[in-house]
Amino acid sequence: MKKEYDLTKMKSRKNPYASRLKKQVTIRLGTDIIAYFKAMAAETGVPYQNLINLYLRDCAEHRRKLNLKWAS
Repeated sequence: MKKEYDLTKMKSRKNPYASRLKKQVTIRLGTDIIAYFKAMAAETGVPYQNLINLYLRDCAEHRRKLNLKWAS
């Protein structure tokens, strides 16, 4: 393998699978929730949006259900 490659002539292109990986959504979160994940992001070095995504993925994979009891 060469030690140096000339990439100036190389054409760039978008990842064709990128749109299938994640979808942008708008969601309203409490400021305390955002602060929690931002603090965790500062500790771990992982962006807070990725942490939220990982947490939600874990919930979905383990089919966790939220136990809510509304006042009647």
